[in-house]
Formats: sequence, C-alpha cells, structure tokens
Amino acid sequence: MPATIRGRFTSRSHAAARFVAQRGLLKPLVWSMTSVTVLGRERLANVEDSYVVVANHTSHLDTPLIMGALPRRLARYLAVGAAADYFFDVWRRRGLTALFFNAFPVDRTGVAGRAVSAKALLNRGVPLLIFPEGTRSRDGSLGTFKPGAAALASSAEVPVLPVAVIGAHAAHPRGSNWPKPGRLPVGVVFGEPLTAFPGELRSEFTERIRSAILTLTEENSDRILGVPTTSRRVPEGDRS
Repeated sequence: MPATIRGRFTSRSHAAARFVAQRGLLKPLVWSMTSVTVLGRERLANVEDSYVVVANHTSHLDTPLIMGALPRRLARYLAVGAAADYFFDVWRRRGLTALFFNAFPVDRTGVAGRAVSAKALLNRGVPLLIFPEGTRSRDGSLGTFKPGAAALASSAEVPVLPVAVIGAHAAHPRGSNWPKPGRLPVGVVFGEPLTAFPGELRSEFTERIRSAILTLTEENSDRILGVPTTSRRVPEGDRS
C-alpha cells in the first residue's frame, strides 16, 4: 500500500479534520433533517482495535448515520468501502468522500486493480465499514450479502459489528436528491459483535451476519418507526 495512502487512513491530522467534518458539519445536518434513534451502543463497550462494521444499505443516509451513531473512539479511524466507479471517478467527489468518510475504493466491476487492500487496512488497525449488498436497495428490503466482508473479518481474525439502519429508505430513498421534509424517523441499531466459528464456511458466516441484521431490523422497527415522532419518547441513554 503506497505510503501516502497508508498515511491518510491512520494520520492523526486527517482524523482531526474528519472529526470536524463528521461531527461538526455532517452529523448536525443529518440529525436536523431526520429524527434519529440509536440503540445498542452498550454492546460495543468491549470492542477495540480492528473490526468490520457490516450493515444493510438502503440510502445515502446510511453511512453518516452509522458514523455519527458510533462512539467517537470507534469512529475515529473508521474507513468506509465506497464504490470506485461512482465515488472515485470524479476528483471533487473523491476528495469529499475521503474527507468525510475516510473512504477506500471498492471495485464493483471486477476488472480494476485494487489501489488499497481492505485486509491491509485491517492489519494496520484500521476498522472498516462495508455494505455487503454492494449497492443501495431499490425498495428498502434486505438483499443478498456478498461474502467479502465475512471473509475479511474471518481471515484477519477480527469481529464483525452487525448494524441495522431502519427508516433511511423512507427518509431518503434511492433516486432522491435530498431527504424528505418533516424529519422522518430513522434508527441505527448495533448488534452483538460476531466472530467466525472455527471451521465455519464464509457462506455460513455471511448468512449468520445477514440473519443478525434482519433480526435487529424486525425487533426494533416498531420502536423506531411505529410511534408518531411527536409522541415518541426516547430514553436519554439512547439519544445521540
């Protein structure tokens, strides 16, 4: 991995700039346009060093919601896998994606070479956020997971943090240019960290991760979406 690339992902000065961009600009903007509930952060108390965040993907809101919901200590160096053919094809978009999300390119075509190795980032202590569906859902439903995230976590022997993002598709669906008005309810739910079992196939680990996210969604959707925003009261510990 080139030194300049390596430095961007682990640099303290870059992390400080991201803190200002993420927590001073992006999070207040997203939180002002939506009504956000964050659940399950207590499950992250023992997480440290490298890990892989795996989440469902329905909206451009997903990444800022997850990064804003994570405790600062876990979000500081988090690197986000972003589609190389969309986020890295134009220099301005590439620069903003790197600034706000510490992003690394993910080739969805299977023909481009890898400028940055996700496993190398993990081995250097850089945690990753990966959307294994590969693209945003068109209808908000949970799609098939590609095995890359599970394979990475398994081979690097790091935990997976399953995350369910709820309501983002309704608030900012694919094809829309801006979130819908009215501060629609959205939620980020963190599950228990998962590690691959000895001898577990990548396909089996992938399905176990997907099932965990599906369960988180089913168990928490009513709490996040089922009560009108004006009357919903969120426990103080769950507010972000």
